Amino acid sequence: METNKDTEIPLKEQWAVIKRLFNFAKPFQRMFFSAIVFALILAIINVLLPRILQVFIDNHLKTNTATLNVLLFFSVLYFIGTLIKAIVWFFQSYLYNYASLKTYQHIRIRLFEKLHTQGMSYFDRVPAGSIVSRVTNDTETLFEFWQVFLMLLTGVFAILSSFLAMFQIDQQIALTNLIYLPLLLLIIAYYQKFSSKIFRRMRERLSQLNTKLNETISGMQIVQQFKQETRLINEFEAVNDAYLETRLAMIKINSILLGPIINLLYTVAVAASLAFFGFKASFDPIEIGLVFVFTSYIQAFFSPMTQMMDFLSTFSDGIVAGSRIFAILDSQESEPKQQVTEEREIKKGKIEFRNVTFSYDGQHPVLNDISFTVNPGETIAVVGHTGSGKSSIINLLMRFYEFQEGTILIDDQDIRSFPRKELQGKIGLVLQDAFMFYGTIEENIRLFNQSISDQEVLAAAKFVQIDQFIKNLSNGYQTKVLEGGAGLSSGQKQLISFARTIVTQPKILVLDEATATIDSETEQLIQAGLLKMQEGRTTVAIAHRLSTIKQADKILVLDKGVIVERGNHEDLLALGGIYADMYKLQMNKDF
Repeated sequence: METNKDTEIPLKEQWAVIKRLFNFAKPFQRMFFSAIVFALILAIINVLLPRILQVFIDNHLKTNTATLNVLLFFSVLYFIGTLIKAIVWFFQSYLYNYASLKTYQHIRIRLFEKLHTQGMSYFDRVPAGSIVSRVTNDTETLFEFWQVFLMLLTGVFAILSSFLAMFQIDQQIALTNLIYLPLLLLIIAYYQKFSSKIFRRMRERLSQLNTKLNETISGMQIVQQFKQETRLINEFEAVNDAYLETRLAMIKINSILLGPIINLLYTVAVAASLAFFGFKASFDPIEIGLVFVFTSYIQAFFSPMTQMMDFLSTFSDGIVAGSRIFAILDSQESEPKQQVTEEREIKKGKIEFRNVTFSYDGQHPVLNDISFTVNPGETIAVVGHTGSGKSSIINLLMRFYEFQEGTILIDDQDIRSFPRKELQGKIGLVLQDAFMFYGTIEENIRLFNQSISDQEVLAAAKFVQIDQFIKNLSNGYQTKVLEGGAGLSSGQKQLISFARTIVTQPKILVLDEATATIDSETEQLIQAGLLKMQEGRTTVAIAHRLSTIKQADKILVLDKGVIVERGNHEDLLALGGIYADMYKLQMNKDF
């Protein structure tokens, strides 16, 4: 499981995250640039609109020359200005939101693609709920990040334009408003330092929340069977309370550092400016419209700061989400690399392990100096107690993990020299737990590969003797398969997975306790089919029921990662070792 990082993100790392997020936005930079231009135009319009009111107040309202025509003129002028502002705002908002959505979609797709290149060791280490949280919650937060970034950008434009407008009216009073900026920058720096720590903790706890939810829903049958509801509810409440605690901490820091301080500074700035104008008015008359427009610019100067500070938490949250996403994109736990120098095909299906040693964590070997050979067309069975290393042999043969020592050969060639597509196409795997995709039964057999014809799907189903069952369903091969294969028995799902394997016509067949979840009647039904599947194919079978492997050409007995016995069924029974003990024990139980 991933470790929680409860420290704040260094400023250097925050800038690195922002820079990388900008790189993702490059394909849509024209839209972003156009939106920024519209934002700049909007800032200029916001400066000009109060000027219209100033001219009306000083030149007409104060002098009682505001005739109906004058009123209509300024009303229409202000309306046109507001209408142009609305149009500019629309284009700015539409272009920026569109580009933001495309960027966030691009990141989510890249993240999903990266997950498909991760090695199995990554999924062993990271909970599914945490991964789901990053692909959904964190990427969604990035969309909000881009929204806030636009707000920060337009806020900067508004601050600069309003300051320049104030500077044009009265340089001295305008400059006095700059003394508040260092204080604001200090508050922002202090906020960023502590908020990143809280947001990182909040994101980790949200991942824990998703993990707990995913675990509970996935195992609901076991939960209800063993009356685990109370325990899981209590655990969920504890995780939820921890998440709430971090949210409240964020609310507290926002309430103290953000809005109240900006509003206080705004009030001080207005009061100070009015005092300066009052002082100057004692020497020279000052137009009331000028004071009005200046205070409007003060509001325009501080209002973006309030909005920027209010959404600074979302900005910080986006940086944390970005760092978590890049942690996946930068992960080096990729699937084992193939060293392909030329196109090679698996033609015979010969398998050889030479002195193979393997460890999942790099420290504790689960396979030690494993050597065996399976000639083309032979069937080899691997048996042993739980934890002996049986599934690890399958994992290495399927290239789910990289072995540390030794060599694995296919047709006398290093397994790493074959293209991955060739291995996936010529090695057929049937797992103990058959996974069903959401779709039709036909799609689950061909696995959405349109190059496989309907006739081939039908032939594969007949081969494993599931054709009649499928035809008896309401929609036959077009019957919808619900999530996880709900509505299908374990045996039916396993038979579909058999058909899925056979339809690709593999040279090597790998059975990982393929009949363990099938009842005895169904097992007898498909044993003949399995024997037919194995004809002309090299087969590696991990077996729980030893009665199913009596016909194997070779049987390997593993114990603590070492091959301790090897031979056929009769040889191993005569040896009177581990295999004989396991067989007798199972026969007594069956009896």
